[in-house]
Amino acid sequence: MKFPRTQTLKEIAQLINVEFVGSDDFPVEGMNEIHVVEKGDIVFVDHPKYYNKALQSAATVVLINKRVECPEGKALLISDDPFRDFNKLTVHFRPFQASNNSISSSATIGKGTVVQPNVFIGNNVTIGENCLIHSNVAIYDNCVIGDNVTIHAGTVLGADAFYYKNRPEGFDKLISGGRVIIQNNVDIGAGCTIDRGVTGDTTIMEGTKLDNQIQIGHDTVIGKKCLIASQTGIAGCVVIEDEVTLWGQVGVISGITIGKKAVVLAQTGISKSLESGKTYFGSPAEEAREKIKQIAFIKRIPELFETLKKNS
Repeated sequence: MKFPRTQTLKEIAQLINVEFVGSDDFPVEGMNEIHVVEKGDIVFVDHPKYYNKALQSAATVVLINKRVECPEGKALLISDDPFRDFNKLTVHFRPFQASNNSISSSATIGKGTVVQPNVFIGNNVTIGENCLIHSNVAIYDNCVIGDNVTIHAGTVLGADAFYYKNRPEGFDKLISGGRVIIQNNVDIGAGCTIDRGVTGDTTIMEGTKLDNQIQIGHDTVIGKKCLIASQTGIAGCVVIEDEVTLWGQVGVISGITIGKKAVVLAQTGISKSLESGKTYFGSPAEEAREKIKQIAFIKRIPELFETLKKNS
């Protein structure tokens, strides 16, 4: 998330009432999670295990819960609760705004686009030309939809990220301030849910086709010309490269990459990154031919057991 204007380190520190290390006028341009940070961004870290990763990231401001040596060219914000203060910044720079209508007056809808009855379109949504939005679709604030996009009934774009911190008093939610971006010529089936990024973008690239009842988690990026079949669940921060096919009921763990032109067969569970151009099956996923051989051998276990009994 980029701020409307460049802030100073002192201004940010005053917003969340924390100490800082760096010059008062140190420029701060935005805020993001660790996997999408850029120069000028704030990143937060609240566990020693991840201190070094945050300090060595592209972020130039680190919101941290311990005073540490500040790397050259960076600044620190010292907080007793970085998670809480990151939420404060999200609320300040991208606050929730109640919509003034079922189609917000701040939404932009392109020429030739058809919006069926009972659709909700939130604040600052942009929809391109020649799209078809079927009934009971909900498009939350700040979503961006390209040209020639079809979205079938009951789909939700831009719901909050499933991201919580476990505290003694219960789960504390990381507030979502990101967006969903749907590029040109994408089809989205009925009853799909595509969560917005925490501070970045959940993106579906040009020409990708989604079946019904698909879940896509926060900050995931799906490449061009992918095919994803029904009841697939994709966790947050996943990268799916171009021309990947995921068949029905595939489950994908967070933070991995599926390589270009990979094919994943139905009911596969993906727990690690997959190489390009191969076909996968099973849980955990393996190359399909090898997995099918394993299943064939497993089926022979009773037969082999009986043979061993006879020969003993």
